Amino acid sequence: MMTQITRLQREGTMKRLFSLVCAVALCGCIPAAMGAPKANAQEKSEAPQANVQSFPQAASVPSEMPYEELSEALPETEADPIEALEEAPVQQAEVPAAQEAASAAPGSTGEDYLSPLVTLRADPYLYKHEGVYYFTGSYPQYDRIELTSADSVNGIAAAVPKEIWHMDANFGEKYVWAPEIHYIMGQWVIYFAYSQGSLWSIKCCALRCNGQDPMHDPWEYMGVIKRTPRDGFSFNSGMSLDMTVYYHDAMEKWYAIWAQKPGSSNLYIAELADPFTLATEPMLLTRPDYDWERVRENVNEGPAVLKHAGKIFVSFSAAATGYEYCMGLLEINAWDDPMVKSNWKKYEEPVFQTDEGREIYGPGHNCFVEGDNGEQLCILHFRNYKEITGDSLLDFNRHAHVMKITYDIHGVPQFSFADDDLYNTEFQNHNK
Repeated sequence: MMTQITRLQREGTMKRLFSLVCAVALCGCIPAAMGAPKANAQEKSEAPQANVQSFPQAASVPSEMPYEELSEALPETEADPIEALEEAPVQQAEVPAAQEAASAAPGSTGEDYLSPLVTLRADPYLYKHEGVYYFTGSYPQYDRIELTSADSVNGIAAAVPKEIWHMDANFGEKYVWAPEIHYIMGQWVIYFAYSQGSLWSIKCCALRCNGQDPMHDPWEYMGVIKRTPRDGFSFNSGMSLDMTVYYHDAMEKWYAIWAQKPGSSNLYIAELADPFTLATEPMLLTRPDYDWERVRENVNEGPAVLKHAGKIFVSFSAAATGYEYCMGLLEINAWDDPMVKSNWKKYEEPVFQTDEGREIYGPGHNCFVEGDNGEQLCILHFRNYKEITGDSLLDFNRHAHVMKITYDIHGVPQFSFADDDLYNTEFQNHNK
């Protein structure tokens, strides 16, 4: 009997050893056979189910136009011919499934953000500081600046706005456009465009908060941004607007980017001496070079800065403000000097534009912000219809939406909406 029991125990042990060897061998084959570990497959399942596109090869920004000669720039409404303009369509990315899942996962946390987040607010700007969100945008009557705060992105939708500044009531023909709130050099600042004495004499201006609580401390109007003594161009010739600022970690400096015209509306960059003063003369960053930037108007405006994986991206808006409005993209290595023109690359095709099938008309003037779970978000405006009656500036139905940013395997941001992230809450358009 004991011999039989010993034999059975020995056989059981051998079977267990054989099973263990098979399991180890099988585990070793799974990655090679399936191409990705189980964790990556789970991440992919949580990614937005939207088409991910790759952009055409980035091209060098066209040759610089000295700002002293800008009086001969492109006319506002008539486009000059561009030699050898290539109109290569955007191609679908061919990304292996495992790599696609890994690159998409950082922007895909499953958080349901409201779409639209805020109605009747063009040029939306959402800023996060020490866990608190602050929101502002163009007020429909273009006569004031309001500020809203909340502890979450969706909390902005229910928060009550507070008016922090109103234009001079003695002069009715003024535009107040595109405010942006920033915490820069130890103080709260709002940059915005404001008419200076006549309807279209619009300049980049600023407010300063006299305290550390932007919702409760008083704000002071600081006037037009100051330039260097040798700079006769910035905020002087033509219209200037849409100023944004960012800190360059490698250079350890602050920079301003803004739109300015004569002729076409171009983007310029300069170093900042303080939040209200330029330290250098400006450099022409980009002007409307391609057909999609010249529909009805020759426009580059609304710059926004995004840092990711050793790159600094600057999105911008192009063309007129109807359904033709769209978004372009610039990029530079994070360690390169942004004041050297050749360091910048410009994408030849828009990165986001009207999608009639999804009722996205004229998307643009965006900002970037960290979401509730650390993901990167793009806040942008668009209408849900194409035809506009009368002056498009008086059509207030550009609403602020939240887009989750993903990246392709090259680290380039991808702009798209998952179905669940678009028009997922009820809203009403303004009746003119």
